[in-house]
Amino acid sequence: MKTNKSTQGFDFNFDFDQWARIAKKDPEQFERMRQELINGAINQAPDHLKQRMEGLQWQIDQIRNQSKSPIESCLKISQKMLDNIYGEKGLLSVLKEPGKVLESMNTHDSNKVVSIKKYKSTD
Repeated sequence: MKTNKSTQGFDFNFDFDQWARIAKKDPEQFERMRQELINGAINQAPDHLKQRMEGLQWQIDQIRNQSKSPIESCLKISQKMLDNIYGEKGLLSVLKEPGKVLESMNTHDSNKVVSIKKYKSTD
């Protein structure tokens, strides 16, 4: 099964069977190819999205590194994606009630500046 798709200059050729063979035969080569494909996709993204994409990929890599098996990492990554769609501040919430989400972002406590004088040592 081969899928061809070109997006903004990035040629995406993906032959699942070939990738599966390489993963079994030479896991190190598979990992190099995987990383190359991911980096290529991120590099082709518009500048305003690159940092976010790199951050998401870092989160995915951390899930993969901390999981005990490929199935566990797949389930955790899938759950993360579902949370970003159906979760409290997920895509569906934003689409249904954008004003409510914007309001909660504007009143969130993380925007407050905390004085360090309060915590400064008097030694």
